[in-house]
Amino acid sequence: MTGGRAAHDHWQTVYRAKQDAELSWFEEVPCRSLELVRGLPRVPTSAIDVGGGQSALAGALLRLGVQRVAVLDLSEAAIERGKARAGSGAERIEWIAADIRELSALGAFELWHDRACLHFLTEDAERRRYAALAAQSVVAGGFALLAGFAPDGPERCSGLPVRRTTAEALAAEFAPAFTLERALLVTHTTPWGKAQAFEYALLKRL
Repeated sequence: MTGGRAAHDHWQTVYRAKQDAELSWFEEVPCRSLELVRGLPRVPTSAIDVGGGQSALAGALLRLGVQRVAVLDLSEAAIERGKARAGSGAERIEWIAADIRELSALGAFELWHDRACLHFLTEDAERRRYAALAAQSVVAGGFALLAGFAPDGPERCSGLPVRRTTAEALAAEFAPAFTLERALLVTHTTPWGKAQAFEYALLKRL
């Protein structure tokens, strides 16, 4: 699916019609992402969660000691859910309602996080633009933590096709600006008990 109004309307409908327990990607606690962030040489001072509108990660990053946290999502409905989840911490988070494919700048961050947004970008050109924006946004020595469906994961999600890939293939897409620091194969269990294969890639900005 292309970007623009069609993509926006699709995700608005999803988040307005479905509760957390009806979303296959929902995590009550983003354990794996937090584990990888805690494993970094130090707690980043700034982080952005791309496609993380309804995720609990932003609030968790604040509690971990990240001073500046931003969340970018295509859907305002997802962001409203994320604000409610963050509680009083929502005022300390920068909420950005935008399509990542339509942005030319986001500012500078020490950590770029994306769990399952990038895999909806199935065209090579839009993935190259995404990688270029990440390279522009992550400071030298910073990290990009990316996750999406592994090669044996689902071919579609929320009615849309996805790009399944490996951590090594992701690293190749983001080279030479980033190098692969860690690859992790994770089995995510949906709220209704179905296993899905995810691949996590921790990339370091050179």
